[in-house]
Amino acid sequence: MDAREELYEGCLEVDASGLNHGSSGNISVREGEGFWITPSGVQTKDLSPERMVFVDLKGGPEEGRPSSEWPFHQAVYRSRSDLKALVHTHSVNASSVAILGHSIPAIHYMVAVCGETEVPCVPYATYGTQELSDCVVEEMKDRNAILMQHHGMLAGEVTLSRAIWVAREIEWVAECYLKLLPLGPPPTLRYDQMKEVLDKFKGYGVK
Repeated sequence: MDAREELYEGCLEVDASGLNHGSSGNISVREGEGFWITPSGVQTKDLSPERMVFVDLKGGPEEGRPSSEWPFHQAVYRSRSDLKALVHTHSVNASSVAILGHSIPAIHYMVAVCGETEVPCVPYATYGTQELSDCVVEEMKDRNAILMQHHGMLAGEVTLSRAIWVAREIEWVAECYLKLLPLGPPPTLRYDQMKEVLDKFKGYGVK
């Protein structure tokens, strides 16, 4: 399976799981000196591998019309050579937490899938702007998932299947967090408890 086919199959999986809908969100897969990304404004039902757009890491789109969020995908790939795929979603629970401007604390050990002890929420910036790219890169430098205020979630990993897995787990944790908020500040795990999980999570998860 080449990168465009993998990306297409990933889009179908993300859409079927409810993480995205219609033309919301975007996904990318690194290849060579750039990455393939979903096109702008195209609903999943109208996608095909041939409609994916290639963006050069040093320049920009070679042809076609990539997702308007391609700048932060490019910025993250430039700063994180270990990441091979990025999944940006407008999933209901993660987006709801992001609208509140909250980070997700260590309410459950599965927060560790982001690679740290909390999932931070970066300040709001207009989509497609350098300001948003700068905020995203700063928080993604040492973790694999973040929230974007009044926007959604971004997850990255060494494969597309792992990036989708991270996105699904963060969406689940976000749902738990929202259900706990009306009861007051939720209890959290200590740093040493999360550190133990982070160590155990090295190499854990889907391939």
